[in-house]
Amino acid sequence: MDDQVTVIMPALNEEAVIAKVIERVRAVNDSWHILIVDDGSTDRTAELARAAGAEVVSHPYRKGNGAAVKSGIRAAKTEYVVLLDSDGQHPPERIPDLLEAAKTHELVVAARTGNKGALHRNLANSLYNRLASYVAAFPIPDLTSGFRVFHRATVLRFLYLFPNSFSYPTTSTLSMLRAGHSVKFIPVEFAPRVGKSKISLLSDGVRFLLIIFRITMMFSPLRIFFPLFLGTFAIGATYLGVSLARTSTFPPAALFILFSSVLLFAMGLLSEQIAQLRLAYTEVRDDE
Repeated sequence: MDDQVTVIMPALNEEAVIAKVIERVRAVNDSWHILIVDDGSTDRTAELARAAGAEVVSHPYRKGNGAAVKSGIRAAKTEYVVLLDSDGQHPPERIPDLLEAAKTHELVVAARTGNKGALHRNLANSLYNRLASYVAAFPIPDLTSGFRVFHRATVLRFLYLFPNSFSYPTTSTLSMLRAGHSVKFIPVEFAPRVGKSKISLLSDGVRFLLIIFRITMMFSPLRIFFPLFLGTFAIGATYLGVSLARTSTFPPAALFILFSSVLLFAMGLLSEQIAQLRLAYTEVRDDE
């Protein structure tokens, strides 16, 4: 497997650590191909990466972490691609464990253990993990970890869904789970980050939530529509029951709410059928 592995590291102004991270990867396995995607850095990141022996793909300006990941996956030529942050948080020493699991799974994710950061960030990640686990009907201990291994041929099918921002881990995890691919999470202890995080809790947090809902609507819309139907129907039925008990009348508002719940259920079924047809069409195209 060694000559079929590309370690892809998106990098933005990481001159302080990039050479050390490359050296750590080399120390684990010198046969792996190392690809640095320089996302418009204004420092010596690209220069130092080349000096350390890595191949460098440079963006002429900053496009985003997800865009860098997409550039790296497109440029890779190997069967397996490893996504590794260039800031020193992800331990390259655990890559062999992820690759071993990748023999039987299309996506392997390093799930962070221990103290993952500030309290507010931990709470937000816990919310995302719980919501994503419901959406995917699969336990997801770490939705946003960027340390992962893909089968390149498989992930190329979903690359068009990846946003250009930091949200590609969310998109890739949910997309592959909802499409029926095998996903495994391996507990890994991450190191403290060197420097300031480029992720905004507010703006990127809202983006994570929107992506969760977008992927759900694309692959399994009933996971959203059915709870809405149940909630709306319960409100309408309760309103109708209370009105009948008190005044023996049928309030138009209650009937409107009940009718709306039926429409929500019908829209959910229609959306589910469209999603299944789209998936079936995608599978046929891949086979061709």
